[in-house]
Amino acid sequence: MASAVGLLVAVMGAIPALADTLETVRERGRLVCGVNTGLAGFSYTDSKGEWAGFDVDICRAVAAATLGDGDAVEFVPLTGKTRFTALSSGEIDILSRNTTWTYSRDTELAADFTGTTYYDGQGFLIRKAVGIESAKDLDGATVCIQTGTTTELNLSEFFLSNGMSYEPVPIESPAEAQQQYLAQSCDVYTADTSALAAARSSFADPTAHMILPEVISKEPLGPLVRHGDDRWADIVGWTVRALVAAEELGLTSENVDEQAAASKVPEVGRLLGTDGDLGAMNGLSAGWARDAIAAVGNYGEMFSRNLGTDSPIGLERGLNALWTNGGLQYAPPFR
Repeated sequence: MASAVGLLVAVMGAIPALADTLETVRERGRLVCGVNTGLAGFSYTDSKGEWAGFDVDICRAVAAATLGDGDAVEFVPLTGKTRFTALSSGEIDILSRNTTWTYSRDTELAADFTGTTYYDGQGFLIRKAVGIESAKDLDGATVCIQTGTTTELNLSEFFLSNGMSYEPVPIESPAEAQQQYLAQSCDVYTADTSALAAARSSFADPTAHMILPEVISKEPLGPLVRHGDDRWADIVGWTVRALVAAEELGLTSENVDEQAAASKVPEVGRLLGTDGDLGAMNGLSAGWARDAIAAVGNYGEMFSRNLGTDSPIGLERGLNALWTNGGLQYAPPFR
């Protein structure tokens, strides 16, 4: 039987070359962005039926940079299995759906990762009443695991390397995983630790559940675009970097207009389009980065609002702090 990757490659070979993505987006008047079907903190619909979350904000920033309007986005909810086909077929312009950057995805799927927006790792969520405090004590456990994700292989390798066995309980979406876990159809739920924290925050009694201390993988998450459109990959990648640079430079959604007019810092002028025109190199307006920052805030604002310690998810910055604060988030120079 052909592998899922092989089928996608075959499908892509049959698709005519897609038009320039920036021009397609402009002619359409909106960005089409693939997101999770529902993951608290990252991509979900709020009480008003509006899409919100960290990955959603990435989409809004790209829409602001390219169209001058952070609300000019059509969101397409996608599962772990459907996300790559939707991107390769041209159904979406960008995939912003807590997706791990791996060698095979970057090459064989012909997708370009445009940067890491969140540094994560796979963990385990378990009920405290079970009495297990280490993942190395999970021998024989039933494990809820989302299919079509990197977590399947990571889980297999972790149990194999530790001489343990497990029984997988396959699920299709984070919502189904939470339902199965709470119904005690599995002993433990495994996913990225951020997703586990998001799930736990929605439980009736979050304190009855714990994330075990082991982190068993590297999961650099970020947005993807199709191979073959270098300008579009640059636009998405540098929009994300603009949000990181904005935090480094002290630019926020509230002061960006003031700083554009008053700042004497050369890089601020270059970033915001008041000194030179970096936007023209990618076919964008001089104020593309300014529009993106005004729409969603800088990287720190996005993290705090959606995932941080003052949000329902309650995550520390950790590896996602700026490089000046011991983290890995770092923007190349805007010059």
